[in-house]
Amino acid sequence: MNKVIDKLAWVLIQNGQFLVVRSKGKELFYLPGGKREVGESDEQALIREIKEELSVELAPESIEYMETFIAQADGKAEGVSVKLTCYFAEFSGELTPAAEIEELKFIDGNDEAVCSAAALVVLKWLESKSLVAEQRA
Repeated sequence: MNKVIDKLAWVLIQNGQFLVVRSKGKELFYLPGGKREVGESDEQALIREIKEELSVELAPESIEYMETFIAQADGKAEGVSVKLTCYFAEFSGELTPAAEIEELKFIDGNDEAVCSAAALVVLKWLESKSLVAEQRA
């Protein structure tokens, strides 16, 4: 039986690149976000997770559904998928790695090698919508 890990993700695009994070002890980059706690709405969970991971406040009224993606979960057995429900949102504060996050960076189509499978699926979608710069030949 296939297992699906249900997660929320924040998509922040600046200057043709989008924000990804890397957890301590990991090599690949992910989208910032996480899992809902019992009784939380998507918006509440996303605000909490982003504050914990990146030390910024998402503006609740600006949270806008983007798309949902399913991909192989990084570091998990074959057949374990991650379902990423992605949202755009404006924020206030300075982006600073916190909690389990060791590094944050803005990437585009030239950075596919550092992406987890799920981040790569989102990157390709953003490229297809011309929201981030595509890979240069």
